[in-house]
Amino acid sequence: MMLPDYLPSFRQAVSADIPAMSRIRLSVTENVLSDPARVTPQMYLDFLDKSGRGWVAEGDGEVVAFCYADKENASIWALFVRPGHEGRGLAKTLLVLAADWLFALGHERVHLSTTPGTRADRFYAAQGWLRHPPEAKEVVYTLSRRA
Repeated sequence: MMLPDYLPSFRQAVSADIPAMSRIRLSVTENVLSDPARVTPQMYLDFLDKSGRGWVAEGDGEVVAFCYADKENASIWALFVRPGHEGRGLAKTLLVLAADWLFALGHERVHLSTTPGTRADRFYAAQGWLRHPPEAKEVVYTLSRRA
């Protein structure tokens, strides 16, 4: 598969990025929302302004990936890459930005959950996150602050 030819850039997300992030979230082929109305524009805004922070990856002037961190429970709320832009290290960089921000806030451990057996499941394990046995339909990963 031929990757798009661009040098990605990363920055903190702003409210103007919400439509692009929502399109990316709805375009993925794994972890598909059974009810797209469950994730509202207000939820994206709340994670930008109140309970967390978001980051985006851009390529050729458009948002192609994003990540959100929830500062209230030290978790990764979302990490998605637009189909056709995988394999460039976008998710890895965004995940590091989010986790480092949560650690800088004083959290000792960051967690997230995903569906077992997916590319996301394998991705988090490959990034060094500790995989806990699946509970029900999700597997939980944790990453501890480095000493």
